[in-house]
Amino acid sequence: MKFLSINRRMLALLAVVVPLLALLIYVALRSGPLAPIPVTVTTAESRSIAPALFGIGTVEARFTYRIGPTFAGRIKRVEVQVGDRVQAGQLLGEMDPVDLDDRIAAQDAALKRGESVVLAAEAVVRETLARKSYAENQASRYKQLLQVRAVSEEAFEGKRQERQVTEASFAAARANLDAARQESARIHADRGGLIQQRANLRLIAPVRGLVAARNADPGTTVVAGQSVVELIDPASLWINVRFDQLRVSGLRAGLPVQIVLRSQEGIRFAGRVLRLEPMADAITEETLAKVIFDALPKRLPPVGELAEVTVAMSALPKTLVLPNASVQRVDGRLGVWLIEEDDLRFAPIKMGATDLDGQVQILEGIKEGARVVVYSQRDLGPHSRIKIVERLEGVSP
Repeated sequence: MKFLSINRRMLALLAVVVPLLALLIYVALRSGPLAPIPVTVTTAESRSIAPALFGIGTVEARFTYRIGPTFAGRIKRVEVQVGDRVQAGQLLGEMDPVDLDDRIAAQDAALKRGESVVLAAEAVVRETLARKSYAENQASRYKQLLQVRAVSEEAFEGKRQERQVTEASFAAARANLDAARQESARIHADRGGLIQQRANLRLIAPVRGLVAARNADPGTTVVAGQSVVELIDPASLWINVRFDQLRVSGLRAGLPVQIVLRSQEGIRFAGRVLRLEPMADAITEETLAKVIFDALPKRLPPVGELAEVTVAMSALPKTLVLPNASVQRVDGRLGVWLIEEDDLRFAPIKMGATDLDGQVQILEGIKEGARVVVYSQRDLGPHSRIKIVERLEGVSP
């Protein structure tokens, strides 16, 4: 009786445990860690793609004019504000002349005095010239009289000496006149230099443009060459763009681009590649290019604003194409997970160009019609069990 009671208990326990164990195994295989991994699948097909190149750049001005004094001084006034549009020749500001006006006035007085000295020297030259001519005539007459013994040798010698003295006086007067003229020219040049300095105190706009920066206010002391006002030509705005060197094959001047400014998201501006820079960035491994607008935005972007640039490249010949989301890196190799008779196999591939729709060329590694895993809920392995679904939750179709 006791043995029969134990058997009944064992049977009752087994009747409870076995269904529970079966339920546990079923749950583990269906929804637990051993459950099949949901995946989405695509088929490799041959078609043409139009690759595009994406880069980030900054808005810059091709022509920037930094206007400031040519020598150190204090700013007297600044007539413009940031954002003002100015015309060529417009006064932007002025430096304090300090004693420059007084020095110009002193040079004016010195110049008048020099002109008076020149006039006096010219008068002396005329006087000595007249005396020299008279002495030469007298010497010539006394020489003739000496020949007929009408005068003595001493009288003739006296007239000859008088001629030599007047010649020396005339030479000295000419030298003084030349010195006076040179001094007057020096004073005139010094005055011209001061006037030019005085003119340089006026900060004048060299071209028609837009005030981009005002770096100093009235009362500020600046050094020679320091910028007080920065002026840009709005029509010269362009974008300095950086592109990944691995993807710039085919990039050339003249290709059309789409520009999206950070301050005007959602608006695409048409443009084109103006040129490729001859110097690349060796640190970031990027190629630099200049991109211009076909038509400037009505609301001009500030210099330094970030911009997204998309370059449309020429369409490529037909090749096998897959979504780039299907490309995985396993053990340092790029490849895709192939589904072959419900088994998984990792196939290394060689990639080509990529377009902005996420399609990538597959040059080697798989054949047309191959079934490839695009998205998976977890990492895959060669022995993973999978379940093909239409789409994964949280993943865009």
